[in-house]
Amino acid sequence: MPHPALPVVGSVAPNFSLRDQFGQTVTLSGFRGGSAVAVVFFPLAFTGTCTGELCELRDNLAMFRSAGVQLLGISVDSTATLREFAERESYDFPLLADFWPHGGVAQRYGAFLDDKGYATRATVLVDTDGVVRASFAVAPGEARPLAAYREAIAAL
Repeated sequence: MPHPALPVVGSVAPNFSLRDQFGQTVTLSGFRGGSAVAVVFFPLAFTGTCTGELCELRDNLAMFRSAGVQLLGISVDSTATLREFAERESYDFPLLADFWPHGGVAQRYGAFLDDKGYATRATVLVDTDGVVRASFAVAPGEARPLAAYREAIAAL
């Protein structure tokens, strides 16, 4: 299956506003001038590969924070599901619900899998000016390697 058409490096990242696991609205443009953002799409909460990937990011959060990068996880799950997932796995970063319209943000980012009804594992790194600096995705069932995040952060 081909990788989705993620935003082009050098283009302005599509803005979005989604609710996090606590019901608070998080808007991408709200980070402009403050911090870069790693937009991390994942298929579904509580699934094996997704849990493993997000746990690896949780365990390496210092790598993002020291580079001034805010991590945002996004899935089609509800805020209630994401809150339970974040509590169970001690995720100390926002998980955003792309719940309604279903997968709308993932669709705008070219990360939505129409045949599955959820996002693929895709990451888009956005700089403090809202410009895409890196993007990558993996095939279904694969986990994104931490090295890909390191390379993306280095591109800032």
